[in-house]
Amino acid sequence: MLLHPTGEFSARFLIIAMILTPMRMLFPGSGFWRWMMKRRRYYGVAAFAYAAFHTLLYVLDIGSLEAILGEALALGIWTGWLAFFVFVPLAATSNDWSIRQMGPNWKTLQRWVYVAAIATLLHWIFVHNNFGPALVHFIPLAGLETYRLWKNFKHGRALAA
Repeated sequence: MLLHPTGEFSARFLIIAMILTPMRMLFPGSGFWRWMMKRRRYYGVAAFAYAAFHTLLYVLDIGSLEAILGEALALGIWTGWLAFFVFVPLAATSNDWSIRQMGPNWKTLQRWVYVAAIATLLHWIFVHNNFGPALVHFIPLAGLETYRLWKNFKHGRALAA
C-alpha cells in the first residue's frame, strides 16, 4: 500500500530540489525562492529518505534475494536501483562537513542528481507502463532545466547551478 506513494514522494522531493535554481533565476528578486534555496539540501535528503523507504518496502514486498535478482534486469527495476545507488553518495555528502572537505568536488558529485532524475523518470514510466503520471511531474522540471541551461549559455556560464 505504501510502495508506490513513497516512490512518488521521493520523485516529488527530487523535483522540488532541482527546480529551485531555475525558479530563482526566473524570479531573482523573490525572497521566497531565496528562502527555498537555503533549504534545498533538506528536500534532497527527503527525496533520499523516501527512496530508501521505497526500496525497503520493495525488498520486503518481493520477499527474497532470488526474486529481486530475477527481475533486476527489467528496465523498470534496474533504473530504480540506479537512481537509488546514485542517491546514496549524494545524501551522504549533503552536510556542511562534506562540503568543506570536498571543496569544488562536492558540486561535481551533486550534479549526479541529473542521472538520478533520469533514472527515476524511466523507473516510474516502465514500472507503471504509463507515461502520463511520470511526465506530468517531470515535464515542468525539464522545461525549467532547459531554461536554466539556455540562460547560462546565453550568459557564458554553461555549468552554473
